[in-house]
Amino acid sequence: MSLENKNIVLGVCGGIAAYKACDIIRQLTKLKANVECVLTKSVSNFIAPLTLQTLSKNKVHQDMFESIENYDINHISLAKKADIIVIVPATADTIARLAVGRADDLLSSIVLASKAKILICPAMNSNMLSHKAVCNNITILKSYGYDFVMPESGELACGDCGDGRLAKIEVIVSNIVEILS
Repeated sequence: MSLENKNIVLGVCGGIAAYKACDIIRQLTKLKANVECVLTKSVSNFIAPLTLQTLSKNKVHQDMFESIENYDINHISLAKKADIIVIVPATADTIARLAVGRADDLLSSIVLASKAKILICPAMNSNMLSHKAVCNNITILKSYGYDFVMPESGELACGDCGDGRLAKIEVIVSNIVEILS
């Protein structure tokens, strides 16, 4: 399967699983997709933006108010360009922002401005994932038509064992391919 001429906006949130975005970018670019990364504020605590830029061969977008190039307003131009927006790892914070329609960062603004398919891949502590607020927010997003690749069970970065571990890269990429087919 080729994803040639497909534009994927990869939203990377500040969770320990952020490093797995590198493998997702590699798999998608092998399928000839164009991948543009949008980072939330805290991602740089986990992975360097330069790493994602090098792998995607595209500028990494981080700031809602970065200088406008070619008179393109980032959150609008990226929203229009995207065939799919994939959020990985989707944190409880980002899921909550999207569920209530907040547009106070670049990623949430792009999602709200886009008509593209949205694929959310949560990863977080088991207790956070099972909290009623997070469960309600996921239900709300599903009602908007957003797709999910739910986390697996396993050992988590905090040492706990349970649901919350980011789904396997192959499963995420397979879902992207299926949605874009």
